[in-house]
Amino acid sequence: MTVKMDALQVVGRGKAEFVTTSFPELVAGHAIVQPKYVTLCGSDVWMLNHAPEAAYPFPPGTTGHEVIAEIVELGDGLEGHAVGDFVLAIAPDHRAMAERYLTPKENLLKLPAGKTREELLMAQQLGTVLYACKQLPSVIGKTVAVIGQGTAGLWFDFVLNRLGAARVIALDPKEYRLKLAQQYGASDTINIRDKDPIEEITKMNGGSLADIVVEAAGRESSINLAIELAQADIGFFLQFGVPYEPITVNYGRIFTKCLKHKSIVHAATEPGHTSTLQALDLIAGGALDVSTLLTHRFPFDKVLEAYELHQNATDNAVKIVIDMP
Repeated sequence: MTVKMDALQVVGRGKAEFVTTSFPELVAGHAIVQPKYVTLCGSDVWMLNHAPEAAYPFPPGTTGHEVIAEIVELGDGLEGHAVGDFVLAIAPDHRAMAERYLTPKENLLKLPAGKTREELLMAQQLGTVLYACKQLPSVIGKTVAVIGQGTAGLWFDFVLNRLGAARVIALDPKEYRLKLAQQYGASDTINIRDKDPIEEITKMNGGSLADIVVEAAGRESSINLAIELAQADIGFFLQFGVPYEPITVNYGRIFTKCLKHKSIVHAATEPGHTSTLQALDLIAGGALDVSTLLTHRFPFDKVLEAYELHQNATDNAVKIVIDMP
């Protein structure tokens, strides 16, 4: 008899539905896990609302990929894990918004002691930021601007500060997020709704623009702002936010300013998930307090409301936890 489970499925642009689908089948080298907590991320909003039209519909389980789960079945070759263990389950296919999820052994990360499971779940996205920062030129003594102060931008503030940036400038249109940025390592903040960021950065930085710009929002306006904020000839900008396509990027400015540019994605393919394990250790060891970012919780049956809240960033929302059935 085929066992059925409840799952969410993104079936069209801006449209997700609850569906009943088959449990995944266990195979060697894999485990079946039961998601307990899923947190939302900008890439989930991208899948729901901004993916190419041809990508829809996505499979059942979309869209969720930041997951703490309990192991419920083990295939052959899963020594070192046991049924009942809680793990951070890497879910690069975003199909973990479901009652069960099939994941290979290498994507099961053991949880260290010392923090709640919800706090340790923050290591998934922090790990992607650590992975991205490994692609940057040296930030020691540099001025770095970070556009977008959702959780990814806040993680960048924290990591860049620890890496030795002389100045970390956080930019966002929401004042409450700029206050969080100061807690997480930003030396300066700019509300881009109230002030001209080019003028503000040149005033802060002795007449120069930023040596490095991190774009962590994925909007057309923020991507083009990143290009403008980077210092000509020596400037580097990192494209981290998933672009909300279709967009028009001012490539002519990249060209005439002679900027260096790198986009970064696919942290889930890093061998050994080194960056995510580093993030788990940072959180478990108390290097940063992530509890203040866990602002909202929703049950699974209200997840569509949670997506809407995440996209609109109202009610001072930062990180939203979905309690799975």
